[in-house]
This record gives sequence, C-alpha cells and structure tokens, in this order.
Amino acid sequence: MRILSLQLLILISMSFIVKAQNNPLTLNQKDTGYRGIWYSNQPSNDEYVYKYSGGLGTYPANHYPFSIYVKEVDKTFFCYGGSDSSGKTLLHTISYFDHQTGLVPKPTVVLDKKTDNAHDNPVMNIDKDGYIWLFSTAHGTNSPSYIHKSKKPYDINEFEEIKATKLVSDEIVAMNNFSYLQTWYQPNNGFINLFTHYDRKVIPGQPSKPRRTISFMTSQNGVNYSEWKDIAIIEEGHYQTSGSYKNTVGTSFNFHPIKVGENGLNYRSNLYYLQTSDFGKSWQNAKNETLSVPLKEIDNSALVKDYYSQGLNVYINDLTYDETGKPVILYLTSKGYEAGPEQGPRTWHTARFTGENWEINPITTSGNNYDMGSLYIDDKGIWRVIGPTTMGPQPYNTGGEMVMWTSKNQGKTWRSKALTAGSIYNHSYARRPVNVHPDFYAFWADGHGREKSVSRLYFSDVKGRVYQLPTEINTDFIKPIRIKRKK
Repeated sequence: MRILSLQLLILISMSFIVKAQNNPLTLNQKDTGYRGIWYSNQPSNDEYVYKYSGGLGTYPANHYPFSIYVKEVDKTFFCYGGSDSSGKTLLHTISYFDHQTGLVPKPTVVLDKKTDNAHDNPVMNIDKDGYIWLFSTAHGTNSPSYIHKSKKPYDINEFEEIKATKLVSDEIVAMNNFSYLQTWYQPNNGFINLFTHYDRKVIPGQPSKPRRTISFMTSQNGVNYSEWKDIAIIEEGHYQTSGSYKNTVGTSFNFHPIKVGENGLNYRSNLYYLQTSDFGKSWQNAKNETLSVPLKEIDNSALVKDYYSQGLNVYINDLTYDETGKPVILYLTSKGYEAGPEQGPRTWHTARFTGENWEINPITTSGNNYDMGSLYIDDKGIWRVIGPTTMGPQPYNTGGEMVMWTSKNQGKTWRSKALTAGSIYNHSYARRPVNVHPDFYAFWADGHGREKSVSRLYFSDVKGRVYQLPTEINTDFIKPIRIKRKK
C-alpha cells in the first residue's frame, strides 16, 4: 500500500513537471536581435517539399494587426513571431520604429509559446489610453491562448498576463483558447475581435472532422468578453480576413467543402463578405441587407463570387476600404492546393463593391497559393498592393521577390515596381500597419522556401525603399539596414 502511494506521488509530481515544461513563460526580456520563426506545413514528397513553408514571422493572413502607427508618440509599434538563435521555439516579440530618430530598440520577448508553429503568432492592439495589448493565438485546441497588456502606455518593456473571461450560457468562465485572431479597437466601444474556434462536425458514416467556425466577441475593457457568436458554419468551416473603416468592421471569408476522406480546407472556395456597424449587434452584406448569422448555406446573400462551381480555390489576403468607405478585397485563385506550376495560374484579384455590385479585376499572377500581400488605398484614391508576386530563389515555394503594384483607376490597370531582387531567400507575408505611416509601410520576413533557415525581418516605405531589422544588436538602439536592390 505504501509502495503504491509512493508510485502515485511520483506520477503526480512528474505530471506537474510536464505541465510546467509545457507552459509558456512570460519573459519580458530584451532580445539580442530581430529573428523570425521558420515554419512548414504538410510535406508534399516532391521537389517543393511542403505545401507551404518559409520565414513566416508575419503569417497568416487571418492574423491582424502586426503593426500600428501611433501619431501621439510618432512610432510604429510592431509584433512578430520571433525565435531563439536555434529556431527551436516561437517567441512572441514586440518592438517599435521611432519615426523621429529613425531607430529601433532591442525588441522585447514577451512570451515563449513553447512551440515552433507559426499559426501561434501574436497580434496586437493599442487602446485609447495607450496600453499595448498582445494576443497570443493558438492553432486549434491543442495549445492555450494568452493575452498580455503593457504595464505602461506606449511602453514595450514590461507586460503582464491578463486572465481574460468570456460568457458561456450567462456564466463567466476562463477564456484561454482562440485561433486566427483579428483585433479591432473602437474608443467608444472597446474591442471587437474576430477569430476561429474549432468544433467537431459530425458527418453520417464518416469520422468526425474539426470545423473551423468563424466567430466574433466583444469587450469594453479587454478583460471580460461577451459570449462567442458565430458568423458562418458552412460545411467544414471557413478562413476569414477582416478590415475596418470608422465604426464598420467587415469580414471576407471562403468556405471549406466536405470532402470524403480528404481535408476540406485544401479545397477552400468561394468569396463572401459581411459587415457590422453596431459592434456586432447585426450583420449586413455590402448592399446593407441584414442577414441572420451564422450563415449555414453555400449559396447566400453574402456571396461575392462563386468559385466553387468553377473548381477554383480561393486564398484571401486582405480587406480594406476605399476613400468613400466601400470594401475592397484582395485575394488569389488557383486550381488546387499543391505547390508547383501544375495548379497555376495563381491569379491575384481585387473585388471592389461599387455601391451596386462587386467589380472584380485581375492584377497579376505568382507561383504559390500562400503568396500573401496587402492592399492600401489612400485618401486620393490611389491603390497599392505590396506582395511577393515575382518568382523568388526557391521558385513555386511560398513567397518570392517583393513588388509594389500601383493603380490610379480602382484596380483596372496596374504598374509594378520591384522592391527586392537577387535575394537568397523568399520574402513573404507583407503586412499593412493600422494607421499606416509612409515611412513604415509594409512589414514582412524572409526564409528559405524548402528547408529550415534563419529568417530576417524587413519593412519598406511608401517609395519602395527596403530596410532590414538587424539580426544582432549590441546597443540599446540601432538604425535599420537599408537594402539596396540588386540589378
């Protein structure tokens, strides 16, 4: 009996040790340089090695924002999926670019996420009092999520963990798991966060599948959240990418069809759009027709374009609004999920709501389904897209050489300007800051497309000049490195 009790005590002790090892650590430590996470997904057993892979410190398109410009202090704050020097663990890291001095500090590592999965990359927001919020996402239900808040306004040196709650059937419970978060802040209302939760979709005669259910939640103070409310629950689920204009928050999304014996997310298709202007109380399509959510049918009034009947996949990159507040979606289409030229062309499109219908125009083509870029529309109506649309050193793998595309006629025609050339790694996932400043216009990372490598972080200005954030820093502040484009 005593031996059994001793064995039980040992097992309990070991359990606590394992839990402690798996728990992330709030670090609040200064890093010695800017390093991004390298990540791969779904081995393909061909020359392209993975479905997608590379330097993914600003991945995925369903996370936003990674950066915010704050006029009051003239700084662009940014976060990213960082890593240690060996690339073994995902570090949730935050820093800023000082527009007055042109310098960046040593970045602050807030959290060790205890994974190398770039789906767990952080996103950030800043409230009306200047406090910085860092949302640490999960990838499904296998790992927890966290929320941290800066201890001082506009200060990246120290963060504290927030024990967030949510309502479930009028009961207050801990909120420690959410995926693919996009966070929006309205000074008069608080946070409205769009995200994904995973549940099991029971299909008669088949094993149950995890459905990616797109939802939203609201909070006045960032700590206590409303009940989760679903936006759409069509077949195997959705990926959503959102945008904001004044008090309007919109979401563009696709759907994952049920596929017998296969993963429906690899056959994502269709393009949908919904918006709310009353903090989630009601949802409308672009024609301002109120729809009942969650949407349940493939064919519904939020549909922008039917690609499913054409057999085309849809990968949504960005959603923004023109100078009059009308939504514009940036996305690409392809024939299938596998890497390589056979499933091309990967065609980049914009879908603009005219006030009556959706006008869809092509921009260009690129080599990989996960060639993600961002769309910018300024007050003069000039459109810009920054993304890896030129083939990189690892062709047909994720990313490539960064290009700026400009249109002065609402996406009907475009002209291009190369931002990078002759690179050794593919550049990927160019992200647009909130309240974007012309001197910190796009933020991205690079990395080898087919094998694990170091990953560097970059930003460009509106004129197309590119700067690398230094991988080694021996002083408190340092000037980013200007990257001259190779001929």
